[in-house]
Amino acid sequence: ATDTMSGSGPEAPQPSDAEEARLQEAEQDWAAAKAFYDNLVSKKPRPPKPQHAITVAVSSRALFDLVEERRIYEEQGVEKYVEYQQNNENVTLKPGPAFYFVKALEHVNARLLELYPDDEERFDIVLMTNNHAQVGVRLINSINHYGLTIERFCMTGGKSPIGYLTAYLTNLYLSADSEKVQEAIEAGIASATMFTANKDVPYSDTQLRVAFDGDAVLFSDESEQIVKEHGLDRFFEHEQLNENKPLAQGPLKGFLEDLGKLQKKFYAKNERLNCPIRTFLVTARSAASSGARVLKTLRSWGLEIDEALFLAGAPKGPILVKIRPHIFFDDQMFHVEGAQKLGTIAAHVPYGIAQKYQKS
Repeated sequence: ATDTMSGSGPEAPQPSDAEEARLQEAEQDWAAAKAFYDNLVSKKPRPPKPQHAITVAVSSRALFDLVEERRIYEEQGVEKYVEYQQNNENVTLKPGPAFYFVKALEHVNARLLELYPDDEERFDIVLMTNNHAQVGVRLINSINHYGLTIERFCMTGGKSPIGYLTAYLTNLYLSADSEKVQEAIEAGIASATMFTANKDVPYSDTQLRVAFDGDAVLFSDESEQIVKEHGLDRFFEHEQLNENKPLAQGPLKGFLEDLGKLQKKFYAKNERLNCPIRTFLVTARSAASSGARVLKTLRSWGLEIDEALFLAGAPKGPILVKIRPHIFFDDQMFHVEGAQKLGTIAAHVPYGIAQKYQKS
């Protein structure tokens, strides 16, 4: 009776020896599979964990030239589009506006891995597309053709990717779809709409070059509001009065911070002169009348920018031709179009008061 009371009698669900052995075997299988996978993957750096990485999410239309495919989608519908992609899955896609930027990010990763083999603080590129999974093979074939390291794919089959961007702790989202970008900005994710340059220019293979506009990109649009509402003289006056008051941050301040963090890793290894990241501020502000506040704001944030170009209202295109950035962020389509005409890949940040004044 004691046996039954204590629950160790024949009816009690105690694992039998055979079951025990099976469980142990399953454990061993699991450990063996994991070890096998670890060995397999370890030849190639594994994607970093999102909380350590600087996650850059790129849409398929930003990464590749899908203009023709987009036309089929719009004129003939999703079924014909998917069929076309499947029939052409061995035809490599041509580079899109974000392609050389992504290549430059990967070059920085390669250099970081040489200096810090065990560190996960590097770029992780995620393909974030509302494409259907059936189109995946063509995207994978094209990514492999160019030797890009993009391990994470989110193919949302027509659904908005914003939830996934948040889940991946995305630091920057680049898309060719301005509505998605607007949605991401509203969700607090640094984001921009990519535009292809109208001319082919050579980009650096050894240095990631990123150019930022100031107001409504790195900084808030507070100063831009004063220009639009009260004119330039009032703006100059306001900036001089507030010279020692840092500007509030704009949507891309975090990404400049990420770049600065990685630059410091190179400086720590005595690689300042050979750093594979260079940052530029290209602003329509004039240095004497409104430049000090910008520079003091950056200093108050503990951020260094490599080159600051104050253009006092001159067009940005010709200067950008000299800089040849892989990407230039601006909140005004007028500057984006000017840059594009002269061969710069520009990205529009739909943020701040300037959006009310954009051409629709």
